[in-house]
Amino acid sequence: EVYFKNLSKQKQKEVMEKNGNNHKLRVCVATCNRADYSKLAPIMFGIKAEPQFFELDVVVLGSHLIDDYGNTYRMIEQDDFDIHTRLHTIVRGEDEAAMVESVGLALVKLPDVLNRLKPDIMIVHGDRFDALALATSAALMNIRILHIEGGEVSGTIDDSIRHAITKLAHYHVCCTRSAEQHLIAMCEDHDRILLAGCPSYDKLLSAKNKDYMSIIRMWLGEDVKTRDYIVALQHPVTTDIKHSIKMFELTLDALISFNKRTLVLFPNVDAGDKEMVRVMRKKGIEHHPNFRAVKHVPFDQFIQLVAHAGCMIGNSSCGVREVGAFGTPVINLGTRQTGRETGENVLHVRDADTQDKILHALQLQFGKQYPCSKIYGDGSAVPRILKFLKSIDLKEPLQKKFCFPPVKDNISQDIDHILETQSALAVDLGGTNLRVAIVSMKGEIVKKYTQLNPKTYEDRLALILKMCVEAASEAVNVNCRILGVGISTGGRVNPREGIVLHSTKLIQEWSSVDLRTPISDALHLPVWVDNDGNCAALAERKFGHGKGIENFVTLITGTGIGGGIVHQHELIHGSSFCAAELGHIVVSLDGPECLCGSQGCIEAYASGIALQREAKKLHDDDLLLVEGMSMKEEEIVSAAHLIQAAKLGNTKAESILRTAGTALGLGVVNILHTVNPSLVILSGVLANHYVNAVKDVINRQALSSVKSVDVVVSNLADPALLGAASLVLDYTTRRIY
Repeated sequence: EVYFKNLSKQKQKEVMEKNGNNHKLRVCVATCNRADYSKLAPIMFGIKAEPQFFELDVVVLGSHLIDDYGNTYRMIEQDDFDIHTRLHTIVRGEDEAAMVESVGLALVKLPDVLNRLKPDIMIVHGDRFDALALATSAALMNIRILHIEGGEVSGTIDDSIRHAITKLAHYHVCCTRSAEQHLIAMCEDHDRILLAGCPSYDKLLSAKNKDYMSIIRMWLGEDVKTRDYIVALQHPVTTDIKHSIKMFELTLDALISFNKRTLVLFPNVDAGDKEMVRVMRKKGIEHHPNFRAVKHVPFDQFIQLVAHAGCMIGNSSCGVREVGAFGTPVINLGTRQTGRETGENVLHVRDADTQDKILHALQLQFGKQYPCSKIYGDGSAVPRILKFLKSIDLKEPLQKKFCFPPVKDNISQDIDHILETQSALAVDLGGTNLRVAIVSMKGEIVKKYTQLNPKTYEDRLALILKMCVEAASEAVNVNCRILGVGISTGGRVNPREGIVLHSTKLIQEWSSVDLRTPISDALHLPVWVDNDGNCAALAERKFGHGKGIENFVTLITGTGIGGGIVHQHELIHGSSFCAAELGHIVVSLDGPECLCGSQGCIEAYASGIALQREAKKLHDDDLLLVEGMSMKEEEIVSAAHLIQAAKLGNTKAESILRTAGTALGLGVVNILHTVNPSLVILSGVLANHYVNAVKDVINRQALSSVKSVDVVVSNLADPALLGAASLVLDYTTRRIY
C-alpha cells in the first residue's frame, strides 16, 4: 500500500511538472438543477479545499434560476461558492419542443461564457438535456470534459442523452462496476474511466447521526413521527407524457386513500411538468391536511427526510440510488428508472395503471426497514475524483480515441449482402390506383410508383408494362436484383396460369385476362398473379403477425371484404380458386344486397361500400351530421363520415357500426368453426374499428374450444404490395417456378 501511494505521488509530481509547476487546473463545474448539484457539490467542496492544485469556476443555468422551482441557485450561494455566471436557458413550455428550444438557447449563450473562462476541463453530470448542451459546447470548443455517472442504464430519453454525453466526454467517473463495463463496451478508453462511486454518498453515509426531528417537524408538522410519513417525488416521462400524467393522478389518489402524512416535491423541468402541477392543484394537494407540497428541499435536509421516512414513492433516480443507503422502502413507479441497479428496498411497479395496484404497493412497503445498500458508493468518491483530476496531463492530445473491437473485412459476396439486394417488382391493381414497387427481401419498399388505374383493358395493360419497365431500370441504380414480378389484383384468379378469371365490379374489363404471358415476355422475368386477399395473407406470413404461424386467417376490411387462409404454412386456393372469399360468407338470410348478387354477405354489412351506403341514407334523412361535424356541398358522403358521427355520439351511426362489427364477428366465428386457425389478422383501413367487436362476438357465439384464438390488427403498412412481393420472394428463393 505504501509503495502504491508513493508511486501515485510520483505520478502526480510528474504531471505537475509536465503541466508547468505553477499551472493550476482550471475546472469549470456547471450545474443545471437541484438534483445534479447534490452530486456536484461534494466535488466542488473538494476542489475548493485544494487551491494549490485547482481553480474553480461555477456556472449556473437551467431550473436553478426559475422561481417556480425554488430559485435553487441560492443554496449554491449558501454553500459559499462564488457563482461566476448565471445563464437563463429554460424556454417555458409544456411539450417536447420547449426542451429542444432550451438546448438551443443554452448552445447560443455558452460559447461566450467558455471563451471568457477558458477552463482546462469542464465537469458535466448525468443525463439532463441541459447537460447535453454543456457537453456539446465544450466538445466543439476543444475543452476537455469529465462526465459524472456515465454508463448507467435507466429509461426514457435519459439513456440516449447520457450515452451521447459519454461519446463527447474525454474522461468518465462512474458509480458501479456495471456502469464501468458499459462504458468499456461503448468503446471508451479504459485508462480514462474511473470507478469512484457516487459523490453524494460521501455525504449520505455520514448523515444519519445528525439531529433530524427538527427537520421532519419543519417540513411535515409537529405531530409527525419517524417512519410514519411518505416522501413523494415523481417526474414526467418525456417519451410518454400522457401516460405519466395519468400515473401521477393514480399515485395521488392512492396516497389520499392511504391517509398518511406526505411530502410531495414538485417535478423537474421537463415536458409535462406543468400538467403534473395542475393535477396536484386540481386534487387540492397544496391545501390537503395530510399533504405538504414544496418546490425544493435543501439536499442536507432532504437526506434526513428520506432516511427516516416510512416510504418513498415516485420515479426519481434518488429513490433507486441514494435512498438505498438508509434502507428506506421505495416504490418505483413506471419505466423511468428501468435498468437501474437497485437494492432490495426497491419495489418496482412497472405498469402502474390502477390506483389499487399502487395502494397495494404502499401497504406492502410502508414502515419496513431494509438493510442499507452501498451499490452506488462507499463514501470515498470525492478523494478518488480529485486524485483522477490531478493525474490529467494537459499536454496529451485533446482528440479522444475509441477502443473499437476488431471487425472482419467487408466481403461483397457475403450471403447477407446478396439477400439484401434480392428484390421483387410488386404490382397492386386496386379499384382506383395502379401501383408498382421495388420490394427488398426484408420487406423494405425501396421505390414506389402510383398512377390512376385506367378504365380499359388495353390502357391498363400498357400502363402496367410501362411502369414495370421504369421500375426495373431504376432497380439497377438502387443496387437491387429483380427476381420476378408479383401481381395482386381484385377478383378470382388462377395462380397456376396467371389468369384473372372474374373481376370485381370495381375493376372494369378485367375478366379472363392473361397477365403472366405479356408481362413475362416484355420483362424476361417470371410472373406470379394472385387475388389481393391471398396476397395479404402471404404478406403476413412473410413479414407480419403470421410469421412462423402454421394456421392463420387474414381478413381485409376496406372498400370490400376479402381475405386469405394459410393452413399448415401453405395458402389455400380451393379446387376452382374460390377459397377464402371471406367477404361472401352469408351471415343473414334476409340481409342487404351484396355486389356479388347475393344477400346478407359480410361485405354487404361491413365493407367500406356498405358503410358508405348507410351513411348516405342517414344523410338523405338529415340524420348523419351532429354537433362538431360539417360537410361542404360538393363533398361526397363516405364511410369516414359515418365513423366520425359515431365517435361524436350519433346513436344511429353507432348502431350501424355495431351491426357491421357483429356481422364481421359472425363471419369470423364461422371461419373458426370451419378451419380452426390459431390466429385471425384483421387488415385494412377499418380493422381498428372492428377488432373489439369481433372479439366480443367470438366470446358470445363461438364454441369454447376456439374462444382462445388470438385476434390482432395487422402492423403492415402496405400488405397488398408486400404480398405481391412475397409471391416472388418466397417461390424464387425456394426454386419453385
